[in-house]
Amino acid sequence: MLEFLSLVGDAMAERVSGPMSVRLYVQPLMAAFFATRSGLKDAREGNPPYFWSLFSGKEHRRAQLRDGWKNVGTVFILAMVLDVVYQIIVQKAVFPIEVVVVAFILAILPYLFLRGIVTRIVNLFTGAA
Repeated sequence: MLEFLSLVGDAMAERVSGPMSVRLYVQPLMAAFFATRSGLKDAREGNPPYFWSLFSGKEHRRAQLRDGWKNVGTVFILAMVLDVVYQIIVQKAVFPIEVVVVAFILAILPYLFLRGIVTRIVNLFTGAA
């Protein structure tokens, strides 16, 4: 497992200064935009913070996952496509697991992290529970 994490770290470090490096900033920003929009909607509708409710609320989990994928799925797929292009240009080969891991880090993690935080912050300032 440690070796895998080391490989992921090395793969991400290589992408920082190579061609198409701007996507390392744009894709998390896109995910943050969708997370903020969804977090504000969750707060307006009185829904619990997203990531926490995925684990604690079994009754609506499937609908929440569908809603999350609808919001960030395009960013994830775009991240995968751009990473494949990057790998073809730089590495002259495609490593599918690396593609999925990099896309997850660039799109899904920021979305999961920020959507619930936005909901909590809005609830804090509006006095909602």
